[in-house]
Amino acid sequence: MVASVIDGKAFAAGMRNSIAGDVSRLKEQHGITPGLAVVLVGQDPASEIYVRNKARMTREVGMVSFRHHLPQHTTQKELLQLIENINNDPLMHGLLVQLPLPAHIDEESIITAIRPDKDVDGFHPSNVGRLAMGKSAMVPCTPLGCLMLLKDELGSLAGKNALVLGRSNIVGKPMANLLLREHCTVTVAHSRTRDLIEHCNRVDILVSAVGRPSMIKGNWVRPGSVVIDVGISRIHNSKTGKGRIVGDVDYSEVSQVAGAITPVPGGVGPMTIACLLANTYRASCQIHGLKGETGTTQEL
Repeated sequence: MVASVIDGKAFAAGMRNSIAGDVSRLKEQHGITPGLAVVLVGQDPASEIYVRNKARMTREVGMVSFRHHLPQHTTQKELLQLIENINNDPLMHGLLVQLPLPAHIDEESIITAIRPDKDVDGFHPSNVGRLAMGKSAMVPCTPLGCLMLLKDELGSLAGKNALVLGRSNIVGKPMANLLLREHCTVTVAHSRTRDLIEHCNRVDILVSAVGRPSMIKGNWVRPGSVVIDVGISRIHNSKTGKGRIVGDVDYSEVSQVAGAITPVPGGVGPMTIACLLANTYRASCQIHGLKGETGTTQEL
């Protein structure tokens, strides 16, 4: 058996096309142009690349991109003042503060300062709590993208056994809550889980988000299961001097066992930005009282 490839890059491209149509209609019918503000503090190279990509794709779907790049020495008070200004700016419907922040700034205080209805990352405690309660909320982009790929591949997830490997606030925990909302039976595994391979072997759906390169081998996976690889690691080849990106899953082995699998790169990664754009569109509609127009993710 060779697994079918879940093409997140193609799915995300389709999402962006759909969002661009939604944005165009929103402009024509209501005179509203969704605006996304992204705040970056410091000079982290990876963060700078992410922010540039987000800004470019925001513009491509017809939204307005507001980029705020602050120096490394920015104080927490200064950052909080900028967040307050964006919270109160009617042209900025979504607000994302790029993580990680410099060590002298408390991330929890910054996340909590963002207005929940502009929290397109889905990290505010209000949104976290609403998601855990099964209520409508801004959902973190990466797990939302994973869920959309799973539903596209499997249709209804009701009754499926699922395992989420990783318990972070950004991916693992919200992923588990999303799967519970879809009526899956969910196990959350982590670094202290005993008999991890046995747990993996029992499930229909395996979502891994631990950042350990090629950890999951072919004998970990139940034949025919769906494997979603969220992990991203750069490994260096000492012989060639070149690096490459790999996921948590040993793709060459697992693709011979699983029924479907996301590649790295080209799987979950492109979905994260697509879902950020969907959340921004949704936020712009809800802020203007257009509650029936929640965009591409309205069925979720």
